[in-house]
Amino acid sequence: MLAAYARNVNPDDPFSALTVGEIEPPDVPEDWTRVDLVAASLNHHDLWSLAGVGLRADQCPMILGTDAVGRTANGDEVVVYPVIADASLDDETLDPKRTLLSELHPGTLAEQVAVPERNLIPAPKGWTAAEAACLPTAYLTAWRMLMSRGRLHAEGAVLVQGTGGGVATAAIVLAKALGARVYATGRSPERREKAAELGAVPIEAGGRLPERVDIVIDSVGEPVMEHSIKSLKPGGRLVNCGVTGGHAPKIDLRHVFFKQLEILGSTMGTRAELVELIRFCAERDVKPVIDSAYPLADAEAALRRLDSGDAFGKVVVTRD
Repeated sequence: MLAAYARNVNPDDPFSALTVGEIEPPDVPEDWTRVDLVAASLNHHDLWSLAGVGLRADQCPMILGTDAVGRTANGDEVVVYPVIADASLDDETLDPKRTLLSELHPGTLAEQVAVPERNLIPAPKGWTAAEAACLPTAYLTAWRMLMSRGRLHAEGAVLVQGTGGGVATAAIVLAKALGARVYATGRSPERREKAAELGAVPIEAGGRLPERVDIVIDSVGEPVMEHSIKSLKPGGRLVNCGVTGGHAPKIDLRHVFFKQLEILGSTMGTRAELVELIRFCAERDVKPVIDSAYPLADAEAALRRLDSGDAFGKVVVTRD
């Protein structure tokens, strides 16, 4: 079958480790099922895997991809929940042995993917497969950051750092749909303008906000940490899900303890939260922002688009 996979890993030249070509279909363990790909969306996780972050050379070849919409043998269109974890836990993201598709098990950038039966959720009606494929990682991550971790209340205020990326764009869309006042920083006027089109108040990187916010949504890390903390109102919450800009920021703890701030980590979301997110989006007619779409055979071009940093919203790969 056709797939995009890490032939090996290369921290210095990640794309040299990428192959888009034929590979054996994945094995189907007991209680798992095979799903035919319809569409998948890309994440920085795919680029990090090629660089050897979270993926070892001895695990290769490894099919990339965590997100997908596929079709079962019965013809049902389903969203794939990408977390493989102990299903008996109330919150499977806290399982220390949890893993994502494409880490221990072959991922979704292929004509077929094998997943546990419980990881299949009916796709929202009236959506394209490309739209629904954006939900399982970026939009689920943003949903958990806003709701479970950030505890966003009605008419709250949110700052989204680094608009344009998948999680940041998702956070703007979802926070607006939840009724929040949303501010978004961007490194260029073009990105800030696009954030404004989504309903956010655009702010220059490091710029002063009209008000202090209840929640900061951050996937950047080090370069924005000081600005994030200073932007929070007393009792506010900084929720971080990534460190694309660096992982070792300096923190002035005086702001943290005096204003009684919370600094919270957040990773993915539960299957139940994905079901909740899909229901919310369907009821509110909230659609993901898609930057571009490529056929599976052009997966390298899609990954290079993501790697360029120029994408605004999700980059999608389709079967046809």
